[in-house]
Formats: sequence, C-alpha cells, structure tokens
Amino acid sequence: MVRTSVLYQTPFLIPKEYHAKAQEFNFSLKEQEWISMIKKCNNMRELKQVHGQILKLGFICSSFCAGNLLSTCALSEWGSMDYACLIFEEIDDPGSFEYNTVIRGYVKDMNLEEALLWYVHMIEDEVEPDNFSYPTLLKVCARIRALKEGKQIHGQILKFGHEDDVFVQNSLINMYGKCGEVRQSCIVFEQMDQRTIASWSALIAANANLGLWSECLKLFGEMNSEGCWRAEESTLVSVISACTHLDALDFGKATHGYLLRNMTGLNVIVETSLIDMYVKCGCLEKGLFLFQRMANKNQMSYSAIISGLALHGRGEEALRIYHEMLKERIEPDDVVYVGVLSACSHAGLVEEGLKCFDRMRLEHRIEPTIQHYGCMVDLLGRAGRLEEALELIKGMPMEPNDVLWRSLLSACRVHQNVELGEVAAKNLFKLKSRNASDYVMLCNIYAQAKMWEKMAVIRTKMVNEGIIQVPGSCLVEADRKLYKFVSQDKSHTCSDEVYEMIHQMEWQLKFEGYSPDTSLVLFDVDEEEKRQRLSTHCQKLAIAFALIKTSQGSPIRIVRNVRMCSDCHTYTKLISMIYERDIVVRDRNQFHHFKDGTCSCKDYW
Repeated sequence: MVRTSVLYQTPFLIPKEYHAKAQEFNFSLKEQEWISMIKKCNNMRELKQVHGQILKLGFICSSFCAGNLLSTCALSEWGSMDYACLIFEEIDDPGSFEYNTVIRGYVKDMNLEEALLWYVHMIEDEVEPDNFSYPTLLKVCARIRALKEGKQIHGQILKFGHEDDVFVQNSLINMYGKCGEVRQSCIVFEQMDQRTIASWSALIAANANLGLWSECLKLFGEMNSEGCWRAEESTLVSVISACTHLDALDFGKATHGYLLRNMTGLNVIVETSLIDMYVKCGCLEKGLFLFQRMANKNQMSYSAIISGLALHGRGEEALRIYHEMLKERIEPDDVVYVGVLSACSHAGLVEEGLKCFDRMRLEHRIEPTIQHYGCMVDLLGRAGRLEEALELIKGMPMEPNDVLWRSLLSACRVHQNVELGEVAAKNLFKLKSRNASDYVMLCNIYAQAKMWEKMAVIRTKMVNEGIIQVPGSCLVEADRKLYKFVSQDKSHTCSDEVYEMIHQMEWQLKFEGYSPDTSLVLFDVDEEEKRQRLSTHCQKLAIAFALIKTSQGSPIRIVRNVRMCSDCHTYTKLISMIYERDIVVRDRNQFHHFKDGTCSCKDYW
C-alpha cells in the first residue's frame, strides 16, 4: 500500500466541501484538529510539515498543542530527540509535562545520562517535578546502577511530598533492589499504606537480584497468603529461579501448577525458566517434555536444555539438540557453547568436543573465554590426555585461573599422575588458593602412590596456613523435609536405626561381590579401620536413612556438597539394584541417576 503524507489524507480530516480549497482549509483548521493530525504522523517528514503549518497559524503558543507535538516527536519510535529539543525551545513557559516528556524521550533512546541532566535543568528552572517525573528517573538510576543519584532523587521525592505515591514507591523499591540495597527496598515496602502486585513483584525481584533465594520464596508465600494478588509472569520467573538455586523441586512444581491454573499461555521466558528448574532439580525427563512441547524456541531455550543434558551426562542428546538448533538457523552464542563443550566432557566425547571448539572459533567467530578453555581442559583431563590438557593451558591467550589448574589436578588424581598433579598444585598455590579441596586432592594423589611423607607435609601445610577442610555432607529429602548427614554422623535421633540399616546393606552387598576400595582412605591405618571409615561416608548414611523413612519404590534424591568417591559410586549402583530404588545424586556439577545397578554417567565422571 502506498502511504501518503497526513497533510494529504483529507477525506479523514477535512469536510468534503473544503476539498477544493485544501490550502485555505489548512490555515483554518482548529487546534483540536491539528492535534489529531499530529497523532496521525508516521515519520519525521510528516511531523515537520505539520509543525510548519502550526507555526504559521500560531498554535505553538498553545501549551496543549505544543505538548502533543513534543511528545509525538520525543516518544515515537521514528522520532528525533534533537528536533524535540528544538520544539521544546519554542515553548515559552515549559512545565513539568514538557520536561517529563523530554526525559522519557532520552530514556527511550537509552541516553540515560542526558535524561538525568534534564532533570537537573528542570530543578534549576524552578519547575516543580510531579509524581510522573520520578518513576522514569528512578528507572534510569536502576539501569545504570546510580545509587548516589537515586538517593538524591529519593530526597527530592520527600522534599516535594510524593513519598506516598504508589508508583513512586514501587520505583524506589526497584531502584534500590537493582543497586544492591535490598534493605532500603524493604524499608520502602514496609512504609507503604497500599501495596499493589507491582510492589510485591519489585521486592521479590530485588531479593532475586542479590541471590537471596530463600527470601524470594518467603515473600511469594506471604503474597499468596493475602489471597488478593495474582502474580505477574516476571515475579514467577524470579520464584522459579529461586526454586532452581535452592533445589526446591516441590515448590517448583507447585509454582508450575499455579502458572497452569492462572495463565492462559506461557511466554518463552517462563517456559525456559521451568525447563531450567526441572533439569537442575534432577527431573530431566520433565524438562525435555516441556522443551519438546514449546511452540517457539529461542537461543535461551536451547541453551537451557543443552546445559541440562550436560548436567545429566547425556552428551549424545545434547549434541543432537545442538545440531537441531543449527538446522533451525538459530545462532549459538558463547553460553550455548559452554553447555555443548560441558556435555562432551561429561560424556567422554573427546573428538566431538574438539570439533565443536574449532567450529565455535572458526565458523561462528566466537572468541573462546576462560570458561570454554575450562571445559576443554576438563574434557581432555577426564579422558586421560593430561599432557594435551597442560599444553592447552600453556597456549591460552589469557592467564589460567584456579578453575583450570584445579580441573587438571582432579584429572591427575583420577589417572594417578603424580608428576603433573604436582605441577597443577604448584600453580594453584602460586595463585594463593585457600581452597581445602586442592590440598585434599594432592593428598589423595600421594596416598594412592603410598607417598605418606609427602602427604604429611601437605597436611601440615594446611594446618599451618589455617586452611580448614569443609566436611563432606549430603542432603536427603524425606516427608517433605531435608535432612543433613556428614561422614560418621551419629547426631540424628534415629542414628541407631541408620547404622543398623548400614549393617543390613553391607550384608546384602557381600552377596553381590562388593568389596570396599580402601585405597581411597587417606590415613595410614589398617585395612579394618579403612573399611569402617568407608562404610560411614555421608552418602551411605543418607541412603540408609532414606530407605528407612521413604516408601518402597519411591525415588531417593540426594545433594552432595563435594564430589562423591568411586567407592560410594559403586556402592550406590548396587543398592539401587538390591532395593529396587531409583537414586538421584547431585554431585556438585553433575547428576547421577542410579537404577537397576547402573549409573547414567556410564562410570565416566
């Protein structure tokens, strides 16, 4: 369709008897009709034509007409802030509306510092801001994390008496939250006489911004208990993220149910958040189901499911979805490639990982970050290609960090390479690492090689430097509660039952040919004591507790704070078969699904 200037679209604006005398009619149009014409403009050329006619007729003197011309120029997608400022200069006595319009226009164009400067001009010109001025200004402060300026504007709000305006209060909560001052957000929230759904949403988002996930869930519960609010999608995304970080699967499922009951359709951001929550809480199949049902998938959706498959050791499926993504012509970014390389690492797909690394650099022109190099070191290290991993670290364009050296050290422990393990540990200690696991891994390497004196030196170094090892612990769910166990734990009220169950489990395991791997015990003690120490590892105590406290056939879910040892891995495989239980263990950055005597990692982790 050919579009014409609004000045020539006369059938819609001009009575028929004046068609022959369009020019004369232009001069006799009433102010309201010119405002209508301003709103019909579709580009700067048309606006300038209307502006010219308005100047000829003298309507620019009317604040109503000038304000409409200014707002159309400043706020339209096709508008021009330079031209809007020229219009502003023609206004004899600009008020808060005109200043607010210019500020909003600069915010639309993301010229945020200029927006703040115009507020300064407004105050200098002794134009009093109104309640519409502050939400825009506080949004600017939130975006550029300008806490100092935000506090100054808060002072102006109090000075001009707008502190009780609900829109201003919501904007203050949001600004303080984005600037990391969640306590101030809470103070504003608590002082509100009347709260809206936006008030709750802003406070929940403020807590989510700082990773205060438990507080997010608490606030969401309080909001629901009032019974008169229907949560916005953005709020539910924050709640789902909280469930993801807290591994709160039941709460996540309840939130998903809330969404289904109250929303007619879920947008791609909410669907992606749900997928991320399910896969990171151990329900990979549910996450895959939601992903397959998505009508519209974007880069983030693919990234979430690829990373989820990597977490669960399903590298082949992750690569299949990655290739599906390329087929759909969705361009992968650096985050997607972190997931792809991690999936290859967890599944032992070394050659595929190397090809993907090259494709990322050469085809998609993505410069590898330290995270990508970390994945590659992990990939080569797990596969026993330790020399190649070391060469990759040495050839990096940036300085290697502690994560890379720790990954190499871990691989040296698995493959019992003392020499390279010492190289990795030396570089970690140069970086002033005070991570106890670095020292423990080196001790493990020495213990496996029966180098007790060197192990004693490292233990002494830990003591002298005040480095304390965080005890390995497991969280296990039973009766909708989480129970924590540490190795050789006897603090629980049902400890006697747990240890009796351990005894029964060991009796059953003997018939399956299980023999404890005592080489994993770091202490130079006799074999019997080594077996006793192994039998009371936290994961075994957690499994025993769950077998007692959960119903027959129900899955057992365990979260560890440190990596499980190979003996616990073998033990859990056999227990899953003997007691016919699915056991899901989150081992830091990987899930292990034990079922019928096998593990999803295929013994490669």
